[in-house]
Amino acid sequence: MSTDTRQSRTAPEVVAWRSEQLVHSGFPPSLAARLAPDAGYDLHGLIELAERGCPPETAARILAPLDEGGQAA
Repeated sequence: MSTDTRQSRTAPEVVAWRSEQLVHSGFPPSLAARLAPDAGYDLHGLIELAERGCPPETAARILAPLDEGGQAA
């Protein structure tokens, strides 16, 4: 049996859980809703930066996934 990991990363339950974790870590709900569906963001990295005092918006910029051209999204 083969599982498509890309699909499971964006499952609604996973997105909801990721968003909830970000909100509980101090991310504004609107930012959490934008970041949660994107598996390119390291959830644990975002939370760790926020716990160390980094503003959530800055944490999101620091850990923004690179697009195919090597530029941050």
